[in-house]
Amino acid sequence: MGLRNYLIEGVSGTGKTSVCKELQRRGYHAINADRELAYQGDPETGEPLDGLGHEHHIWRVDDVRALVANHDEPVTFFCGGSRNFHKFIDLFDGVFVLELDWDTLNRRLDGRPEDEWGGRPAERELISRLHRTKADTPKTGTAIDATAPLTNVVDEILRQVTLSPPP
Repeated sequence: MGLRNYLIEGVSGTGKTSVCKELQRRGYHAINADRELAYQGDPETGEPLDGLGHEHHIWRVDDVRALVANHDEPVTFFCGGSRNFHKFIDLFDGVFVLELDWDTLNRRLDGRPEDEWGGRPAERELISRLHRTKADTPKTGTAIDATAPLTNVVDEILRQVTLSPPP
């Protein structure tokens, strides 16, 4: 979708959806990939699987490739988490990983209803492990301090990609 494409990743609760909405509000092309590209499947084969949890939350690789190949937009931000990011991370011009301390993450998750991901104890346990180990996020991304106010987080991402506001 963009001449330049960026991935915005991070564990659940770091603000990927909020960053996506703020980028859209500012007029940038941003895809909430957790809603538009995700399904439950095997991270290695892509085979769809029913009734599984976060460990099988993956993106449709062919759709990611098609969106990156379409150059209708000057820049596109892909926001969300995917357990198969290793299958397409090389397509992006840059990767940003939203990071925050455990206390801030815990406060954010405390505000989630039980029917939203991260609202149940078992999900919180997984998020805690992933936050601690960083096992589920790209190692090569640029760290962004997601404890800052949302406007500052987005400003920093845009500064890193040297973008001026859209016309």
